[in-house]
Amino acid sequence: MGMTLRTSDEQTEALRRQAAAEGRSMQAVALSAIDEYIARRAHTERVDAALQRVVADEAGVLERLKNA
Repeated sequence: MGMTLRTSDEQTEALRRQAAAEGRSMQAVALSAIDEYIARRAHTERVDAALQRVVADEAGVLERLKNA
């Protein structure tokens, strides 16, 4: 599915420079950035979920440590 992405002049120029530096198209660089953003967000969500499980599972130990 296609989409139109509107960027500021500054963003477009920065993207153009980055694409030229990498020898890639602006589209390839933008798609890579989107993929990295999505992966980073998914990772953060997994870490947050794991932390919540640990806190719930170890609530008693954490409470004892807090009061030690």
